[in-house]
Amino acid sequence: MCQGITDEQGRLLTSWLGAFNVVWDYSWPLQDTTVLHIVAPPGEEFIVKASTTSHHIRREIAAHTAGFEGLAGRVSVLRHASAEAGILVTEFLPGTLVEGTPAEDDPETYRQAGAFLKKIHRPAGTSAHYAKALAAKTLQWMDRAPGLVPERQIDSLARELAALEPGVVQLVTSHGDYQPRNWLQENGHIKVIDFGRADARPWVHDLVRLSHQQFVGRPELEAAFYDGLGKMVGPEETDLWRLENLNQAVGTVVWANQAGDTAFEQAGRAMVDRLFSGT
Repeated sequence: MCQGITDEQGRLLTSWLGAFNVVWDYSWPLQDTTVLHIVAPPGEEFIVKASTTSHHIRREIAAHTAGFEGLAGRVSVLRHASAEAGILVTEFLPGTLVEGTPAEDDPETYRQAGAFLKKIHRPAGTSAHYAKALAAKTLQWMDRAPGLVPERQIDSLARELAALEPGVVQLVTSHGDYQPRNWLQENGHIKVIDFGRADARPWVHDLVRLSHQQFVGRPELEAAFYDGLGKMVGPEETDLWRLENLNQAVGTVVWANQAGDTAFEQAGRAMVDRLFSGT
């Protein structure tokens, strides 16, 4: 059996698909997740994701089980899954990753991505506890940030965190990692992959990474995205938006440092700097 696939997972794969061949290995060592592009008789292509430790498998299974109404052909189809064994199989979704291609600089990509996100975001109720829990988690990140983030920044951001009062939060079915590395394009159409971080969160959560990456210095991309989404972050989301930014910025620095991902750690520091400078 393939490296990274347990005996139990291997038995399940064989029972589901029969004999198969690995086309490519896209595994994520930092997250202890095996990701394989495989071909099984009579020539069908699939993506297999497996892990015995990562909670992302269960989240992705839940997201696919809930369904993606109106997005047929633009989101992969779940064919087999076992949350207990930590494995899922989806149909292979053809396309080219947007990240690193000319499509990443095309406003039309972002207009479509915004419209796509609008369809992904389905109402998931309200929560009086979400913001409090996120603030507590952010404070935990800050407690582990000394030596990684300048002390003056930590103190300033901690004071700001304590002053935020987002209140009751409207939740949606968020993607969790919505950015060009999880977008495909085929014949001018955008598709979306990897729902391993999907969960019920406020809609602004899915905009944080883009605002610190592709939107920086590119107002035309930001405008196109919000045009497709049909709304922008407004005054009523000010505290929640800031809280989501604080959490993802400091959390990125600490997590990436622990995982040994230097590039991601630097990206987190840039997020913190941007928040601290107010730009």
